Amino acid sequence: MNVLSRDQQILVVSCLTEGQSIRATERLTGIHRDTIMRLGERIGRGCAELHDRMMVGVRVGRIELDEIWGYVGKKQKRVERHEIGHKGDQYTFVALGSASRAIISYRTGKRDSENTDLFTQDLRERVLGEPEISTDGFLPYQNAIRDAFRGKAHHGVIVKTYSVTNLAVKDAARRYSPAEVIAVEREVVSGFPVKISTSYVERQNLTLRMTQKRFARLTNGFSKKLTNHAAAVSLYVAHYNFCRVHESLRTTPAVAIGVADRVWTIGDLIDAVLPLEPNKPVRVKRNFRVIEGGKD
Repeated sequence: MNVLSRDQQILVVSCLTEGQSIRATERLTGIHRDTIMRLGERIGRGCAELHDRMMVGVRVGRIELDEIWGYVGKKQKRVERHEIGHKGDQYTFVALGSASRAIISYRTGKRDSENTDLFTQDLRERVLGEPEISTDGFLPYQNAIRDAFRGKAHHGVIVKTYSVTNLAVKDAARRYSPAEVIAVEREVVSGFPVKISTSYVERQNLTLRMTQKRFARLTNGFSKKLTNHAAAVSLYVAHYNFCRVHESLRTTPAVAIGVADRVWTIGDLIDAVLPLEPNKPVRVKRNFRVIEGGKD
């Protein structure tokens, strides 16, 4: 990693942020996959630190929260007891500013109450005022938002009911097609939310799944280590916020939300993150608990 030229580093990061797997990046660049992995993990750590330093003191009107599923090492049903903390299902919690489309906060870990609390506490530390927050029907959000924002946030929940007619279809081409939404319910949890919707953050989750090979379904591009998975998420968030021009905004989310004054190139991103604390651990806290029968 240390002997790669700046142009080679830019080429590798460009491939990793445009949906290429590690081996595909190796074939396209001629750089060994171990070097690509080391570079990706190092830049991912720097991107996590960059996000922590820059995405603070943000004032937003509406925030949408959602989670996107992925897995590390193996599917959850094959996870052994000693692997529960770092293998199997790993969710990425995302808080998106609806107007700027900026990812304000994120967290990678198990989909449980503890990670939900830590995610919302991190969000509270980054935003100012009393924002309007929309979430799905995941119950831990209600207590977590109430505790983090001390009851001052305007919280609304949207619950979508999907058709289950074709869930038993064996054809893989049809199995992953989206189900039909047959009912939508909106509920005010606290305050006076004007608009209750998670459409923007769900669309952002699609971008994440399309541009990070580790989230692609029915492939062997999934992460084998939790640290690498978290580093890839951090790289995606930094690239999405600072480098990727949003089609509707015609600028980057970081410029729209006011934490950057121009659109960054990938070279700018690399120059910013490589000097940041090379030994800092990846931004994922592993305070996991063993859950039996779906209850803590």
